[in-house]
Amino acid sequence: MTPARVVITGLGAVSPLGLTVDEMWAGLSAGRCGIAPIKSFDPTGLPCELGGEAPPFRIQDHVPKTFRKAVKLMCRDIELAVVAAKEAVAASGLTTKGIDPDNVNVDPTRIAINMGAGMISCDLTELGPAVAVSTTAGRFDIHKWGKDGLGHITPLWLLKYLPNMLACHIGIIHDIQGPSNTITCAEASAHLSIGEAAQVIARGSADIALTGAAEGKINLMMLVRQNLLKRVATNSNDNPEAACRPFDAGAAGSVFGEGAGIIVLENLDHARSRGARIWGEVAGIGQSHNIHPVYERMEPDGKGIRIAVEKGMADAGIAPDDLDLVIPHGTGVPQDDLAEARGLEAALGPAVRRIPAWPTKSMLSTTGAAAGALDVIAALRAMNDRTIPPARNFTKPADGCNLSIPTERREGRIRHALCCSHTYGGQTAAVVLKAYEGDTTRR
Repeated sequence: MTPARVVITGLGAVSPLGLTVDEMWAGLSAGRCGIAPIKSFDPTGLPCELGGEAPPFRIQDHVPKTFRKAVKLMCRDIELAVVAAKEAVAASGLTTKGIDPDNVNVDPTRIAINMGAGMISCDLTELGPAVAVSTTAGRFDIHKWGKDGLGHITPLWLLKYLPNMLACHIGIIHDIQGPSNTITCAEASAHLSIGEAAQVIARGSADIALTGAAEGKINLMMLVRQNLLKRVATNSNDNPEAACRPFDAGAAGSVFGEGAGIIVLENLDHARSRGARIWGEVAGIGQSHNIHPVYERMEPDGKGIRIAVEKGMADAGIAPDDLDLVIPHGTGVPQDDLAEARGLEAALGPAVRRIPAWPTKSMLSTTGAAAGALDVIAALRAMNDRTIPPARNFTKPADGCNLSIPTERREGRIRHALCCSHTYGGQTAAVVLKAYEGDTTRR
């Protein structure tokens, strides 16, 4: 059986630049930075007091009235995912139970959902009282925790923080009854989820799939951990817009944030039969795992990135010269950025000095699992607008970085775009997107 072609028909995004795809793209196009001093809690005392926070919203305004009681079981990550999913489904022209229950125009058994999630950090206000009664002489006592502490936690507490609950809530809201899976591979989660969702459609197990990822990293426990790992920029609390500098000689670390990116994938024939707008095609996917003994850093030669990118291009049937855009992972952590640049150069060869490599985290912050999905959406908008905005906070390449970082806007056709991601646990992934031109020949 010939695999079905898989196209993208809907986009949804929540980011530090706005609550919609249009707001995010307008901000990226203008070079606007979504990084600012953290407002959701007092960050005083942290080496880095900055974050990429999404604009305020009420989750009750983004779910059906019949589902509003369930918002009590939503952590921040779930809320972000639900908002982005609503936009993606509505933008696709599909009418699910969550959009209009009286006018559903899809078969729910033919819709899949593959979501990426990160390490969800719970709210300290929910754990604090339980921990407080579980201490003896200032030290945590596991016996008191079992006897007294657990009684201070609601029995439904865990349901807010299971990674698969992003897909569960979205699936229930939109009545998705097809294949479902959740991938928790940190920053690579979105690309891996998109790849698996595309495969579900390609083999005929579904006609439509919601996929992407969400994560809220504006959480005190998560930020303390990243500070202890020395992965954050600590020298720009008084200049947040210049804090994150991917691949730049002045890079000093990452800035963490929150976001969600959801896309609707569809069998090409199904999309064409209903006259859907097609943003692009998933042409190839690649993945690898190559852990560095010093786990909190990438391996210096970027071997994992090289393997994932090579596999993605091979799956798409293209060569480096066919690429017109790369959106690298680029967090602003100097060692990791250099390793990624080396991996990309090893995979792309001399073409790496020509292909625009446009990092987005200087504007969007490092949004964990969501990052890869937001990058795919940015690549699709660039592809359709035939515009690559200039990179922000890039003035001089770091030593050893030979990527072609655009410092001015570039106009022109984008035939293929590559998005890649990596985690400091060694997981890497790549997605190759292809411009849709209305042809019917599979390439």
